[in-house]
Amino acid sequence: MPLERLTLRSVRARPVVLPLERPIVARIATITRWPLILIDLETEEGVTGRAYLEPYLEHAMRYLVPALHDLGRALAGRRLAPVEIYEAARKSLHFVGYAGQSMIAASGLDMAAWDALARAAGVPLCVLLGGSVGPVRSYNSNGLWLREPAAVADEAVALRDEGGFTGLKLRLGRDDARIDLATIEAVRRSVGEEMRLMIDFNQGLDMAEARRRCHMLDPLGLEWIEEPVVYDNFRGCAALASELKTPLQIGENFYGPRELHAALAMNACDLVMPDFMRIGGVTGWMRAQAIAGAMGIPISTHLYPEVAAHVMRVTETAHWLEWQNWADPILAEPYAVAGGDIVIPDRPGVGMDWNEDAVAAHAVSL
Repeated sequence: MPLERLTLRSVRARPVVLPLERPIVARIATITRWPLILIDLETEEGVTGRAYLEPYLEHAMRYLVPALHDLGRALAGRRLAPVEIYEAARKSLHFVGYAGQSMIAASGLDMAAWDALARAAGVPLCVLLGGSVGPVRSYNSNGLWLREPAAVADEAVALRDEGGFTGLKLRLGRDDARIDLATIEAVRRSVGEEMRLMIDFNQGLDMAEARRRCHMLDPLGLEWIEEPVVYDNFRGCAALASELKTPLQIGENFYGPRELHAALAMNACDLVMPDFMRIGGVTGWMRAQAIAGAMGIPISTHLYPEVAAHVMRVTETAHWLEWQNWADPILAEPYAVAGGDIVIPDRPGVGMDWNEDAVAAHAVSL
């Protein structure tokens, strides 16, 4: 069917905060409540595109919500061509910089624009992008934080069984590295040797400690070691990547595709995993995955599993989707997982609508 021409009318951004079933306990932070910004991009033709942002910190919503509303006012009346909207949103923020909250706001707008366009076409986003509805391999990242080894091992069984997962991610970085090793051993005993295990240090180590700990982990057959040092230390990451047999994973803090390219040009990693609110939404992802594909680098997703599932169906070097169900309480029909694969619903757009009763129950004032 012909693709309907859409005109951006307004953007509505609503802050909500959800309790986490399994609180985040990492080396650099403890988080018990998860902030979300729900975005409704309304068009003159009556089609509404939806997306959400996950800014980690509740107070960050005080700046992002007004930024989204400002972008909506600035772009009202424009034809809803997502790539053009993305470029206009970025360039409107040129004087305050493309990184940080500027890119996050533009990314949220971009995801909602792509959803609206696919809804207007009456097809799932992956189909609009040239792919098809199908399975996407996922690992469970809903827990396995810095708790005692026995508790982590028990939780690993529960996480595996939530959707028949074949991959799980553990967070490391305890004060005593021997407890980190004991935790991996306990998880191996509980879920079996065939389980693919990813390790994330959440940027918690300096270079000296990263070298010591990563070499301790190197013989364990891990799927990857993620962000051992601060995210922008590409030189340090390159040194680690050259020393280790285990693939080094970075990328959730790339602000835009050019940062991904810079990291790969420096051989800073073996794997990349952009985050949608930083890489530039769907538009930024498609540009980033083309760079990764041209260089033969496997690319995984970070958060935003609903959007992630669609773009992974059209990504040349698609690796793993990070499954987290933290937004499920406010979704009318959450995505399902079966046999370790995320199940893309055969619905127009990304296939997300809000559970308005849950939204009202968790709404916050800024």
